[in-house]
Amino acid sequence: MINNTCPRPEHPRPQMQREQWLSLNGSWDFLIDFSKSGKERAFYKDGPFQQKIMVPFCPESRLSGIAFTDFMAAVWYRRTVDLTAEQISGRVLLHFGAVDYHCEVWVNGTWCGTHDGGYASFSLDITRQVSCGSNTLVVMASDDNRSLSQPRGKQSARYHSHNCDYTRTTGIWQTVWLEFVPEAYIRRYRVIPNIHEPSILFQVEVDGAVDGFVVQLTASYNGKKAGTRQAVLSRGQAEGELPLAECHLWEAGQPRLYDLAIELIHDQGIVDCVSGYFGLREIQLKDKAIYLNGRPVFQRLVLDQGFYPDGIYTAPSDADLRRDIELAMQLGFNGARLHQKVFEERFLYWADHLGYLVWGEHASWGLDFHAPGGGEGLKQFLGEWMEIVARDFNHPAIVGWCPFNETWDLDGRKQDDAVLRLVYQVTKAMDRTRPVIDTSGNYHVVTDVFDVHNYEQDPAVFAATFAPMAQGGDVYNSFPQRQTYQGEPYFVSEYGGTWWNPSGGAEGWGYGKQPASEADVLARYSGLTAVLLRNPAICAFCYTQLTDIEQEQNGLYHYDRSRKFSVETYQEIRRTNM
Repeated sequence: MINNTCPRPEHPRPQMQREQWLSLNGSWDFLIDFSKSGKERAFYKDGPFQQKIMVPFCPESRLSGIAFTDFMAAVWYRRTVDLTAEQISGRVLLHFGAVDYHCEVWVNGTWCGTHDGGYASFSLDITRQVSCGSNTLVVMASDDNRSLSQPRGKQSARYHSHNCDYTRTTGIWQTVWLEFVPEAYIRRYRVIPNIHEPSILFQVEVDGAVDGFVVQLTASYNGKKAGTRQAVLSRGQAEGELPLAECHLWEAGQPRLYDLAIELIHDQGIVDCVSGYFGLREIQLKDKAIYLNGRPVFQRLVLDQGFYPDGIYTAPSDADLRRDIELAMQLGFNGARLHQKVFEERFLYWADHLGYLVWGEHASWGLDFHAPGGGEGLKQFLGEWMEIVARDFNHPAIVGWCPFNETWDLDGRKQDDAVLRLVYQVTKAMDRTRPVIDTSGNYHVVTDVFDVHNYEQDPAVFAATFAPMAQGGDVYNSFPQRQTYQGEPYFVSEYGGTWWNPSGGAEGWGYGKQPASEADVLARYSGLTAVLLRNPAICAFCYTQLTDIEQEQNGLYHYDRSRKFSVETYQEIRRTNM
């Protein structure tokens, strides 16, 4: 059930929580600015707001109360919020989970800042613009996913949804919230686990503090203190190593997590405190396999695109995020490719707490990164990708990064290899602890894991494609003229996609010819999957996909997450996967 006063009320940043926060989800004034002339007409002062929208749901969605699915050049939001003298006694931070695409913010008629990027979280310090009592917030978002100048993922660039592109998302689509922090406060932290000591390396960044402040970290496991360590702040940063008295490893299906408290201390007093958690786990690539905590783990993944019938990009509730993971795990999958969308942190929270392996990916489709001129696309892509990697670095469930997917040629122009190489290098510089796939499927330039996509529907033909690998022969390379296998771990990161409409109709879209019956669907799934599981040269697979999405009818569940097959079929899928 949706809370119409404050939908999605849970804390949106579970790894860094304070008690002093206020959700701004709920009813906002709203208007569509088709001509994108609202700034000239000063809508931030007195716009013609005649509609109401339920934030954080996008205006295309039914849950927003708008359900307008045509293109919108710009949209405007407005609401008032009452603040107390205590709340504004320190700093006031305005946070956005995600706004697609270009966002500008005004508070009490004063411009406060801007952000480009439809998927990264961001915040603005609005301390100087707020006052005790009533305050008016105005947000403008402009969006043009047909421009080739912004990542759009699977949002349709046509009026209608088609093939594997679906209903668009414009404007606010994740939680908006205020946070009340002291003048000197903890801005972010990063932990790097060491399973061998055991310990964590930590880096804590602080705003507004001078040298001499102390940062104290305390780890606990199941309520029992596991270690504490202090570090002196220097130039806004403190770092060190926190030894742990006990070693509990985070593993697939075994989500052993430590709680973490971080305190900023000055003159023996606690200035600021945040709570979070971390997992002890190590990812390695060796013997052409992906190792987790010193042993190879075959990644049995399912493609998850994170769309919902009523919320589009936004899950109706926190429970819906958890349910998607549980549906996959019930079928014997141990993780997912989070495909062409940056999932909200609450999804990653549940992945962390359920022991679910995920690959983080950006929504790269829709962006021109082709030569010549690929650098223009890079400007729009790289900054946001860096924000994404920084935000999600501490989540143990993320076992790899994949910034791009299927970098096809555009109007006869090939991908700019220098763009893919640079994004790979920047990602590795930011995170040495995880593997990076430069572009999933094609065309690889430099990658830690070699992955391919193959939607062959005949298990016999599929088996013949990969058979030489099992005997130590050449690997299957989908585009040998454009990419070279160099001995990396081998991952079939898209396969299956079997088109099945149980009503028997021909409506919809999927891969290959529709099977004749549910039994044929199961035979196809079992046959294709067994080929990959039994091949010693393959270390991971990802089946397309978890649910139907609009016209794409190749999910293991219906779009509304109801069962698409019989109980017996689901049991056999699980037996195949396990």
